[in-house]
Amino acid sequence: MALLSLATPSDVQRQLAAGLRRRRRERKLSRNALAELTTVPPATIKRFESTGQISLRQFILLWQCVDRLDRLVALAEVPETPPRSIEDILAT
Repeated sequence: MALLSLATPSDVQRQLAAGLRRRRRERKLSRNALAELTTVPPATIKRFESTGQISLRQFILLWQCVDRLDRLVALAEVPETPPRSIEDILAT
């Protein structure tokens, strides 16, 4: 079942790019400095920050320098489904 969302994939890409840019600047890292830490070329960082386009691997390499990777891992976790009835509760 698909969940209703008004955000498009492009919206999410731009939000991730803006978040990375904000964190990079908070840490006072230039694109060149971040590139040296991650092996992601400065031109790729610039493209990502302006368009949201990047490979998943490169995004992860960048993110680990500006935030915790466990926050990304948490996105893939399946949340527990709450019981829907008393029978569900009694069955456990």
